[in-house]
Amino acid sequence: MPYPPPPRTPSGPRRRSLLVSAAGAALLAGCSADPDSRDSGGSSVTDQARARAARDSRTLLERYDAVLAAHPRLAGRLRPLRAQVAAHVRAFTDGTTPTATVTPTATPTPTAAKSSASAASAAAAPAVPAGEKAALADLAGAERALADWRAKDLLEVPGELARLLASVAAAGAAHAYLLTEGAK
Repeated sequence: MPYPPPPRTPSGPRRRSLLVSAAGAALLAGCSADPDSRDSGGSSVTDQARARAARDSRTLLERYDAVLAAHPRLAGRLRPLRAQVAAHVRAFTDGTTPTATVTPTATPTPTAAKSSASAASAAAAPAVPAGEKAALADLAGAERALADWRAKDLLEVPGELARLLASVAAAGAAHAYLLTEGAK
């Protein structure tokens, strides 16, 4: 006695073949793009993505500095993460960033933090929540958002920059986890 056919036969490609096709296309796009490809503006897509990544890392570095200035007790915990973000800036700029921008700051004293906060304008410095837990959560959110952007953007750039973006996105996700876990 033969078995009847299944009640519903799927039409079109199966889920597994779609996932494999999408992953293969993403890998080919990331690895086979011409690194010298130019857009209509004359600058390469790679240079634009690298400049944006460097700018975003500098902005994140400024956030770390602002949190360190507002909450000096967090220095021992944030200093290693800040040093990695500074290394990311150097990686995206091929070491051409002025050292004053990316060198780790000394642990500010409460008096120094107050005087530097009053000297800086509110528009220039990122806003930092008053509580340490809130400041860590805010920093974790910034790390997570930047890691998500980089994970999406790496599909649009050629091989070497895509690998760098993937690595830095993974580091940012790890930073977000460490900042979140420590805030508990």
